[in-house]
Amino acid sequence: MRLITISLAVLLVLIQFPLWMGKGGWLRVWDLDKQVAAAQKKNGELKARNAKLRSEVQDLREGTGAVEERARYELGMIKDGEIFIQILDPNGAPPAVPAVPAAPTTLQAKKGN
Repeated sequence: MRLITISLAVLLVLIQFPLWMGKGGWLRVWDLDKQVAAAQKKNGELKARNAKLRSEVQDLREGTGAVEERARYELGMIKDGEIFIQILDPNGAPPAVPAVPAAPTTLQAKKGN
């Protein structure tokens, strides 16, 4: 009787092994599920990035506002009649964000007249 119980227990373990550790076992399925979730998260981030780039390209093609904004921030350009104000850090460190030209003031409006 004891021999039968031991042999049945061994057979049960042998039957369970492929289910957990085999080619299509639960551990493999769990690992693949984690990989799919990570790939879906990355795809979502890339889709958001693509949408942002697509809207930026459309804005650059259709309007002059985006071109002016890039010229101001990246190249430091200003329009005629505007005053450029640059604020320096007292510690001598370069500014983290490029200086933004000031909006037209009443003094500029008087100059233009």
